[in-house]
Amino acid sequence: MPLGLLGLLAAGSASAQGLYLYDANADAKESLPLKWVVGANAIYDSNPNPGEGSAKGSFAINPTVGLSFVSMTPQTTWNVYAKLGLIYYFNPPSGMKDLNSQSRVGLDVTHRFSERLRFTSRNFISYELEPDYTYGYASSRLLGEYLFWQSDNSVGYRWSERFATYTGFLLTGTHYQSVNNNDFVTWQAYNQFRYQMFPQTVLTFDARYGQTTTSGVASDSSDQYYLLGAEHRFSPSTIGIVHAGVQLHDVNGGSNSTSPYVEFALSSQATQQLMLRSYARFGIEGYNTVQNDPHTGHAVVFDNLQSLRFGVSGEYAITPKFSLFSGVDYIPTNYASGRFVYAPYSSVADMTASILNAYIGVSTKFNDYLTGTLSYNYTLSTSDFPSQGYNRSRISLGLSAEF
Repeated sequence: MPLGLLGLLAAGSASAQGLYLYDANADAKESLPLKWVVGANAIYDSNPNPGEGSAKGSFAINPTVGLSFVSMTPQTTWNVYAKLGLIYYFNPPSGMKDLNSQSRVGLDVTHRFSERLRFTSRNFISYELEPDYTYGYASSRLLGEYLFWQSDNSVGYRWSERFATYTGFLLTGTHYQSVNNNDFVTWQAYNQFRYQMFPQTVLTFDARYGQTTTSGVASDSSDQYYLLGAEHRFSPSTIGIVHAGVQLHDVNGGSNSTSPYVEFALSSQATQQLMLRSYARFGIEGYNTVQNDPHTGHAVVFDNLQSLRFGVSGEYAITPKFSLFSGVDYIPTNYASGRFVYAPYSSVADMTASILNAYIGVSTKFNDYLTGTLSYNYTLSTSDFPSQGYNRSRISLGLSAEF
């Protein structure tokens, strides 16, 4: 059993340093035929353009078409998924487009060259309006559509019955259509040493090095991570992953800093009816570092942007046709080591901000093909930067068909 367990846990860990924070047990379990999903959501948004003056609500429609396909053979697994959609606001606030994209495409491939050697590639691209906090880079509501992409490629090799390594290269980037200083491209090389201590437990050591290139007046930076960790399979359907250590953050032309770094993910099918997932990450982030000083209005670059990202979500099937789902994301951020970009001021006070995003909903299967959903989402943003403070409610009623 060492090879099977080591390979399974290596797959979860290999993507753990990627930006999808929930990704603790992401490998496909079985082949699934091509499935199409067509649907639409009717939405009421109380504040679709937060930070731009007084809140103005608007109704919206969100049609989507999606597909998913999983092919598994003893050697190769293909997992393809896509969701293409638009969101149209009937009465958008000033400064906001009425029609925006809500689209995502992903491709995961795993190839086993032998019992010892395997290659894993996880790829994702989206072009959408709303920030998804579970992807680990959004710290506030940024206006306009953005392009986000990520490619994580790694090679795993089992050197002995208990010892294995995973070596990989991660590329991530964003591009905003109407926001300055927030584009970035990050590359990261990593190596993970893995030792199977017990049949259900793997101990790990991670060494990572990455560089982030930014746009506008934001500063480029580099990061080193040295992390000890453990991955434990509590049951066939429950796995937990934790890595903790130190992060060395160097800023080009700015001040350098050292921080504790922690990441955690849990995935559990607790019972036949209940699914739970959770994540946490704490460390220094090298993007979204440019803000306007609330006292002078001048642009400031913060060299030490320290964030905690925490989330938990769950789904409970009351009956085979009726389910409840809910979740919460919480992101407090501390902006430190600030410096003015142009103005001749000598110091900048530290700032704080936080995001609380919570949702709850119900899902009903009318038959084998039709599913209806009703959900409520609430976001509260508090910040020392006045333009970032807001609250927002969204109600969504949807219907989808699978075939």
